[in-house]
Amino acid sequence: MALHPLHAPCLFQLPLCAALGMASSSSNSVYPTPPAPQPTPSVARPPRASLPERYVAAQAQYVYYGIVSRLPMVARVTLTDYRGRVLLDSFVRPTQPVCDYRAETTGLQPHHLAEAPVFIEVQRQVASIIRDKILVGYALWEFLSVMGLAHPAINTRDTALFMSFRRTLGVQPNVQIALKDLVKHFMGRDIEDHGDIPVERARAALDLFRSCEQIWEGIIVTGAWPCALPPVKYRHCFI
Repeated sequence: MALHPLHAPCLFQLPLCAALGMASSSSNSVYPTPPAPQPTPSVARPPRASLPERYVAAQAQYVYYGIVSRLPMVARVTLTDYRGRVLLDSFVRPTQPVCDYRAETTGLQPHHLAEAPVFIEVQRQVASIIRDKILVGYALWEFLSVMGLAHPAINTRDTALFMSFRRTLGVQPNVQIALKDLVKHFMGRDIEDHGDIPVERARAALDLFRSCEQIWEGIIVTGAWPCALPPVKYRHCFI
């Protein structure tokens, strides 16, 4: 994280005699008039990031449908604010017959989704919450795809694509680093010990972003983009 430079020191300090001369009202004072204070040079500051209220972290949990090929379908969606407080955490009723609940990692069973809110209802809630927000997460193209939504690319902060992470770990451009590996390397902690928990993953991606927020936002302020591009087939998810 970028460090704030120290404030510039005072350019001069008045000696006691000069200070006394300033206090004298006599024009015949034996003390010389001290020089006028010079303006303190401005100190460079790190670029100001967006207000915390603008950030929303997102994560979805998937199941699979299909007979010939397995396709992802959202089963649970979680949104948090900048501090990790939950804004939305909802199961989603399947729109297609489920062929794999991925129960070993998701813990999901049919009864979890049978009476859940319908997809269109959850989709509208998510769209309302993330509108005009900066979306933080991991592999956001997958989240947007299963939610059937598009989001301005300039308002995404995808930890799966952040080039500083990728360069540090020395991975090839087409290699996707698992979220748990990023968190282990850069945050020094383990996640997913108890399976795929959306709120844990959302907060983990948020922690990764916040750990280098000033660097990330500072690059964007210059007009550059600090991330690799998402897979081409998901370009419809970004506007």
